[in-house]
Amino acid sequence: MLEIDGVSKRYGSIRALQDMTFSVRPGELFGFVGANGAGKTTTMRIVLGVLDADAGEVRLEGRPIDAARRRRIGYMPEERGLYPKMAVGEQLRYLAELHGCSAAEARAATERWTARLGVAERIGEEVQKLSLGNQQRVQLAAALVHEPDVLVLDEPFSGLDPVAVDVMSGVLRERCDAGAPVVFSSHQLELVERLCDRVGIVRDGAMVAQGRVDELRATNGTDGTGATTVVVHAPAAPPGWADAVPGVTASRTEHDRTVVTLAADVDDQTLLRAALATGPVHEFTHRRPSLTELFRETVGDRADAGAA
Repeated sequence: MLEIDGVSKRYGSIRALQDMTFSVRPGELFGFVGANGAGKTTTMRIVLGVLDADAGEVRLEGRPIDAARRRRIGYMPEERGLYPKMAVGEQLRYLAELHGCSAAEARAATERWTARLGVAERIGEEVQKLSLGNQQRVQLAAALVHEPDVLVLDEPFSGLDPVAVDVMSGVLRERCDAGAPVVFSSHQLELVERLCDRVGIVRDGAMVAQGRVDELRATNGTDGTGATTVVVHAPAAPPGWADAVPGVTASRTEHDRTVVTLAADVDDQTLLRAALATGPVHEFTHRRPSLTELFRETVGDRADAGAA
């Protein structure tokens, strides 16, 4: 298990992280999401020892991460760290040996991962001559070539075409199935929702919500109120009809539907009876927010428009 426990970091008067706490279990895919500048990359750099925390601790299997344990982590930085004039195969073998692999192990792993990620035919080419998508695949291979026990990936899907996204998604799931904790950040929230076992939403350097997506959706996001959103299609209902129903905290119109927010302790049948009193009801469904909607609700106006 990878544990980030009470980690804080300041740059002068700027608070980058405040009591950042979460864990990633063996075999779990954890999505780490937040607006630009929220603290995701700083957290990952502290996990890898690139930065020192002012307070808190990072542990792997219950013990603080030292140099030996750090070698067991595969890291993919947001700012790609490949040598542009070095051939793909030569570079991957070099990185594998830096992590303690023998020359034979490094060669075999390089061949295996370049084939798995679809860049085997580029193994003799300089990285700078590859497309951005293929450079991204090589960067993932660099994180995997030493067969790490943990994966920490910063924006691994950035710039990938749909085929490459599918390949990378499959690789991450395979590593989880092999028992590795995997944490990655991404602004592609639909992809995070589809792939991840659990999600953490970070704002202003602090974790403000975490759990399975269905858990977060069940509580209508992060406020814990348990409010319910119901979509009603009652063609004969007059404008604003739902506002008079006891327990309705908000309502709005989307096309020809009324979207109603009910307080947690309100029986939805009260709303249904009010709708039927206006005439026929063609639709009455509960709506759970997507991860994108949860993200917008949680980070509000501070979210970068591209993040959602």
